[in-house]
Amino acid sequence: MKQFLFVTDLDNTLVGDDEALAVLNQKLSKHRQAYGTKIVYATGRSRALYQELQKEKQLIEPDALVAAVGTEIYYPDTENPNSEWEETLCQGWHRETVFAIAAQFSALVPQPASEQSLFKISFFIEKEAAFEILPKLEKLFQEKGLRVQMIYSSERDLDLLPERANKGFAMQFLRSKWGISSTHTVVCGDSGNDIALFSVGDERGIIVGNAQPELLHWHNANPAPHRYLAKAHFAAGILEGLKYFGFL
Repeated sequence: MKQFLFVTDLDNTLVGDDEALAVLNQKLSKHRQAYGTKIVYATGRSRALYQELQKEKQLIEPDALVAAVGTEIYYPDTENPNSEWEETLCQGWHRETVFAIAAQFSALVPQPASEQSLFKISFFIEKEAAFEILPKLEKLFQEKGLRVQMIYSSERDLDLLPERANKGFAMQFLRSKWGISSTHTVVCGDSGNDIALFSVGDERGIIVGNAQPELLHWHNANPAPHRYLAKAHFAAGILEGLKYFGFL
């Protein structure tokens, strides 16, 4: 038993089964106290919406919060996003131009203001329209020389981000800060915006049994021995995966 870095998505990954969540919280808290394990939540939620969920589900305090699909990193007891991470995202990012190009498509409906930020532009788009519009949008960005990352998840959410802004790069930023190897890092998720967690390196990956079709399709097309598809759902699936990899 030794220190590891635990990184998990929240909605429909960590959260969804209160009984299993309580068991997982207890095990992770004990492991952190005994071995210095680091706990990170990586969510598509804004910090404000994360705080609502934290109170509702009594989530244990993480060592870091990766919010807004990897565009913001918060440490405990800090109100502002980490400035060092923000500096890495500024390069090649032209928010107003990106938004203006996307706004040409009426099928892209802006998400609430709470879900928009300096490095994140978010829309709703129906699944049927996405197949037609997303390739066109990507082509327009390329023609303008814009380095934009497009993340489509849960068959409705489209996030436009800087090139290096996602959960995976944010996880690696923290892993480097704490000096934890990829083989002692485990990442957990259920949807398309978690693909970055599983694809950025050889960190151990747990896909919960209730995963969205877009993540399962990617997983089947990109098999890897360091990734585990759980049978159980939500936190129970995480527990299953942690035991499979020998972390707990």
